[in-house]
Amino acid sequence: MTRGSFISFEGGEGAGKSTQIRRLADRLQSAGHDIVLTREPGGSPGAETIRDLLVNGEADRWSPVTETLLMYAARRDHLERVIRPALDRGAVVLCDRFSDSTRAYQGAGGDAPAALIAALEDHVLGDSIPDLTLIFDLPPAVGLARAAARGGAARFESKGLEFHERLRAGFMAIAQGEPKRCALIDANATPDQVSEAVWTVVSTRLAL
Repeated sequence: MTRGSFISFEGGEGAGKSTQIRRLADRLQSAGHDIVLTREPGGSPGAETIRDLLVNGEADRWSPVTETLLMYAARRDHLERVIRPALDRGAVVLCDRFSDSTRAYQGAGGDAPAALIAALEDHVLGDSIPDLTLIFDLPPAVGLARAAARGGAARFESKGLEFHERLRAGFMAIAQGEPKRCALIDANATPDQVSEAVWTVVSTRLAL
């Protein structure tokens, strides 16, 4: 059986990933694909338990290193129980955040050691790397205003504008460093324009 495709959606707070991942899921499902729509942190029962620890509480509840370890504990369970079985059966996995969020949030944003993150990627992910990563780019002040209007993961939103500026720079560096895997999407456009940009990238880069 042919292995499925793995697409991750990345970006800062309020970038519209959740809207766009649902739109792409609907479009691919209408075309007959087996779709698994999931998220991080979370995505499996065990990982969702860890998510509660990560997204709730005060901004300084965990250090960046502790956050990194919790993220990777959740990610390993998610991979074992959801992502890898879905890919093995040929499904298209659409994941709202994956390992690049750890590089950006805990690494660029929180200054967790790059060597630690790289070692965890190597041991936990193995060859389970997204085939395509869409990075939704938006000025942090705009994204935070959007996020505040909708409610959500307030712990990360409350880390302040400077943190989110570092976060944006981290995502930009990832996009520039891995252009074959990553595509930058202008999230400041209208939702319909963003959807078309997403579809153009997905239909061009993947045989779906």
